[in-house]
Amino acid sequence: MEDSKKFNGAFIDSLKRNNKQIRDDRAEAIVETAHLKYKRKVEDLEMELGEMRREQDNMLDLSPTNAQSLTLASDFDSDGYIISDLELGIKIRNTEIKLEVAQKRFEYLFGTKEEV
Repeated sequence: MEDSKKFNGAFIDSLKRNNKQIRDDRAEAIVETAHLKYKRKVEDLEMELGEMRREQDNMLDLSPTNAQSLTLASDFDSDGYIISDLELGIKIRNTEIKLEVAQKRFEYLFGTKEEV
């Protein structure tokens, strides 16, 4: 098989890899993908949390048309406001818990604290 010595490049190198090299390459590919997706999930949770907090703050704005107008007391639905505020508060708390768990797991799985 003298002809096989004339081949070089990535294809022949790939075919000649040993088990450790194959496992290392596969592990690196898996970790890289998982790391990126986990990092994105943490970032998504942070963004979602920020949006919900802004939404809750915006609920305090009782001037729906312009800066000079206010919602009349007779038009204000206090029961609806309380229900919406509490539901959003619960969603915020649940997202805070998810984010905390995701950040701790990320650090555990990848050995670094995610700086987003």
